[in-house]
Amino acid sequence: MAKSAVRLQALVIAIMAGLIGVVVRAGQVQVLQGKRYAEEERAQRTVDLTLDARRGGIYDRNGTAIALTQETYHVGIAPNELHDPARDAAAIARALHQPAGTVLDQLRKPYLYYGGPYSAVEVQRIRNLRGVHLEAVLNRFYPSPDFARAVVGRVGTDGHGASGLERNLDSLLAGKPGAAVVLKDRAGREYESPARLIAAPVAGADVVLTLDAELQEIAERALGEAVRETDAAGGDVVILDPKTGELLAVASLRKDGSSPPSAFTDTYEPGSLAKIFAAAALLELDRVHPTDRVSGEKGRYKLPGRPLLTDEHPLPSLTLADAIAVSSNIAMAKFSQRMTPHEQYAVLRDFGLGTATGVEFPSESPGRLRLPSEWSGTSQVSLAIGYEVAVTPLQIAAAYGAIANDGVLLAPALVREVRGPSGDVLYRHRVEPVRRVTSTDIAKQLRVLLQGVVQRGTGSSAMLAHFELAAKTGTARRVVKGKYAPNEYTASFAALFPADVPQIVVVVKIDDPDPSKKGYFSATTAAPVTRSLLEQALASRTVTLNQAHLVSAPAVPVAPLEDDDGTVPYVVPWPYRPDTAATAPARVVPDVSGQPLREAVRSLHRRGFRVALRGWGTPDRTAPPAGSSAPAGSIVTLIAAPSP
Repeated sequence: MAKSAVRLQALVIAIMAGLIGVVVRAGQVQVLQGKRYAEEERAQRTVDLTLDARRGGIYDRNGTAIALTQETYHVGIAPNELHDPARDAAAIARALHQPAGTVLDQLRKPYLYYGGPYSAVEVQRIRNLRGVHLEAVLNRFYPSPDFARAVVGRVGTDGHGASGLERNLDSLLAGKPGAAVVLKDRAGREYESPARLIAAPVAGADVVLTLDAELQEIAERALGEAVRETDAAGGDVVILDPKTGELLAVASLRKDGSSPPSAFTDTYEPGSLAKIFAAAALLELDRVHPTDRVSGEKGRYKLPGRPLLTDEHPLPSLTLADAIAVSSNIAMAKFSQRMTPHEQYAVLRDFGLGTATGVEFPSESPGRLRLPSEWSGTSQVSLAIGYEVAVTPLQIAAAYGAIANDGVLLAPALVREVRGPSGDVLYRHRVEPVRRVTSTDIAKQLRVLLQGVVQRGTGSSAMLAHFELAAKTGTARRVVKGKYAPNEYTASFAALFPADVPQIVVVVKIDDPDPSKKGYFSATTAAPVTRSLLEQALASRTVTLNQAHLVSAPAVPVAPLEDDDGTVPYVVPWPYRPDTAATAPARVVPDVSGQPLREAVRSLHRRGFRVALRGWGTPDRTAPPAGSSAPAGSIVTLIAAPSP
């Protein structure tokens, strides 16, 4: 009996201990670990999502889209949720471009997934169907993938800017991501739950660039043709508005087809382009007068400690104007010694050489301009003819822009406006003067000197039929791995158009042109590219060039076209006055039917005609008709029709 009581008591104690253990464990689970288990349970049925923000768009100055963000969708179908599987399957098939029978057969599966991606228009008809689950994906889209690629850059796999302006302006374009909670079932399928939105994403700002899409396209095409025709290693084109500092076009190209941002990042010795800076210093310091002459030394001049100086166009004696026009190394070497090293350095620095321009582009090179204390005994002469200094094409464009802008250097700009998601303007570019480099009078004198280069000097191959051009040629040996490469040159050309009141500055650089093609001098490589580019710009519909304010130049000889009759286009005043047409020589109207529209307009311009365009598309005929004669300077109506 006693033994039974002991066993019963032991059983009671064991039961009580078990109950106490259950209570303790329940308390531990519910009180001490309750939060953790609740989070685990919540994690099994919900998912925290980051909602990507729509990246802001990038546009040219006239509103042409350069980079956009497109919303596309992946589509999931839960067959057990469909109200009418047969009818819904037909709607889904039409929207997703799938065979209706195939979709209906697939509804036997627990879940269907269509990766697409599908556009918003395609999924609009099935968006509200019960059982259809859309997964939005934001993709960066470039309407013209190669347009200004070096400038615009690209977005990386993480959705942030990886290069170019996409990278430099990422904080503006990226926006602010949102957060949401979505439900999921036992199979792990996610379901939208708008009621559980934590924070809506904020779209990024839109950026309006200073680039002109039409000028950019012209620059890229002209550069591509030049690289092919000269078999060059590459090249760059920069077009700048000297009154605002806005960059209108920036094109870079290499022989392999790549487009690095070399106009901003790669430096070169400018050669004779820098002679105008030495001339500016001499005029500003009053160290040379229009009648001052130096001997041309019969085209060969030896200075102690320096390689022989030679001139391609030797003259018995030269003024400063002659030295700039024929690009005389000897005359500039002699004139430059009228300055002290510190005076010469100060002017070069004032023009922006040796320092970054501050343009909104990552990794811009500052170039290189050594302090006078680091110069050798021949540095002063070398700098006067464009050696021992490294510049970017952008720096040259900005420096020549100062000459065009009556002596005031402006900071170049790529961003014209920044607009918030609601369209409000957050930023608008304002003209930013850096410093006055020369007086207004000296700047005008420099433009006259540059006009002489085109009228009677090394830049005559860039001469236009109707307008004066102020420009400078430059040909310099190339530096490769710290040494001058044998038989390799950089040909560059800087132009102000028009010469009297410049509206644009154009810088063209051709790297290592093949001498067997068109030679390596700027006069035969870079200068003709500038002429072609300007002719196309005049033939385009771009509003950047204010043609109402362009004034025709006096009649000047122009190199004839290959298919021309050799006569010189007649130049008439602008705006056109009918009484001048009576004395104009007759010209044959060329047949431009079937040509690309811009090429047709350009051909008529080069023949000396003004063009009135009727219609848009492919040129069909002209009035007067092709083959007939019309006075040079008269209007030829080009009638175009849509391409079939």
